[in-house]
Amino acid sequence: MFGRRARARDMIRISTIFIAICMVLVAASLGFVLYSVAGISGSESAIVALTALTCLILYNAVSMRLRDRSDVGGQIADLSRGTADLARQVAEFGRRLAAVEGRIASANSTGADRMQGMAGEINELGGLVRQLAASVAHHEDLLAAAPVAQPDASPRDDLLQPVAPAPTVVFAPPPPVAPPPPPISRSQAQLVAAIRHAIDENRLDIYLQPMVTLPQRKVRYYEAVTRLRDERDQVLAADDFIEAAEAAGLIGRIDHMVMLRCVQVLRRLMIRSKDVGVFCNVSAATLASPAHFTQCLDFLEANRALAPSFVLEFKQATFRNLGPVESENLAALSQRGYRFSIDHVSDLRLEPRELADRGVRFIKVPAALLLDARQSATSDIHPSDLSDLLGRFGIDLIAERIEGERSVVDLLDYDVRFGQGFLFAPPRPLRPEGASATAEAPQANPQDFNGAGTSAPVSSPTAPPRATGSAALARRALGPS
Repeated sequence: MFGRRARARDMIRISTIFIAICMVLVAASLGFVLYSVAGISGSESAIVALTALTCLILYNAVSMRLRDRSDVGGQIADLSRGTADLARQVAEFGRRLAAVEGRIASANSTGADRMQGMAGEINELGGLVRQLAASVAHHEDLLAAAPVAQPDASPRDDLLQPVAPAPTVVFAPPPPVAPPPPPISRSQAQLVAAIRHAIDENRLDIYLQPMVTLPQRKVRYYEAVTRLRDERDQVLAADDFIEAAEAAGLIGRIDHMVMLRCVQVLRRLMIRSKDVGVFCNVSAATLASPAHFTQCLDFLEANRALAPSFVLEFKQATFRNLGPVESENLAALSQRGYRFSIDHVSDLRLEPRELADRGVRFIKVPAALLLDARQSATSDIHPSDLSDLLGRFGIDLIAERIEGERSVVDLLDYDVRFGQGFLFAPPRPLRPEGASATAEAPQANPQDFNGAGTSAPVSSPTAPPRATGSAALARRALGPS
């Protein structure tokens, strides 16, 4: 490249010298012609020749300047085109880099989701292994306590009779199952110790109670209700241990364990139907505790894809006593797409616009409170218009604690879309097979309701659920319970 430039400079120098010689020759020829032909004196001819030479020099200089300017313009245009190409390449590189970052973020989210599912499977497998060990120990105890039938024969009889068959083992019948012991009163310290032991031993159970559409009575959502089993396998309802757990600082661990179970249940439900959701209760103490809330927020962020079907439920008192920390934490959950529900409603003094701005999409009101005639005098709106008012702000009204058909008829006049209560189905525990038992019947048909108005929300006698995963191997090893 440098050789070509040197040759080009040599050509330009030679052409310049040639042009200069030609201009001198033309000027001298003009002066000679004027002197010899036109008869002009020598001095005048010389002046004319110099004038002509000067004009030629100026013309050449101007033409060269114009040619250089055009060359510079072409170089600038080439530089502009190169800059535009470079800008396009940079933009393309940025787009590809953004795509790579998106794929990396998606892979990280998928990996975290898989890790959470694997952790749940491992926890479930550990529980099943403990049950298997207990069952094997019980069978060994029965085998050790069983009498052995010995042959009754003397030595002389052995000579006259054929050899007796080998002795057979006769298992004693299992002892009769004793009725559950009556509830015992506990002190606060004993209750806290029982709660801590139940958490450490994974004795927190999830009961599911369906929420049905009215009047079709098809299951649309499930509420996860927490039950605790103590060392005597006595079942404690949430109202019996929540206050003690909050006072002892254990409610954060309970909420995290319940969220994990609810996510597992929801994933199995969504295998059969995407049009299903799970309500998960969260305490005010978890919402106000930075450490516990951060742990729950990280878990919910990893399962952000389930946010449209995973509803977080808080008490009405929690929303009425929100502080700066609780409000900021609620906003963080809402920004991640999670929706909220309000339960334990004690009065109908509601602010739908404010609740909708905070992310509330469901409000549960006891049927007795809706049908109470005295509420129309104490609230700003008649209960019959409450569903329509909430619907204007995107909030669905759920009537809970429905126990009679008469209540359903009256609630239909109030335009209530969803109902929950013992009339449709009580809270039912997950079967020993795990949360997959619920996935076989996410929708309840009208024939599922018996004369008493109850229904089995998640069981199917004709088609047993198909269990998958490592926990399913342990279930098959355990066999029928």
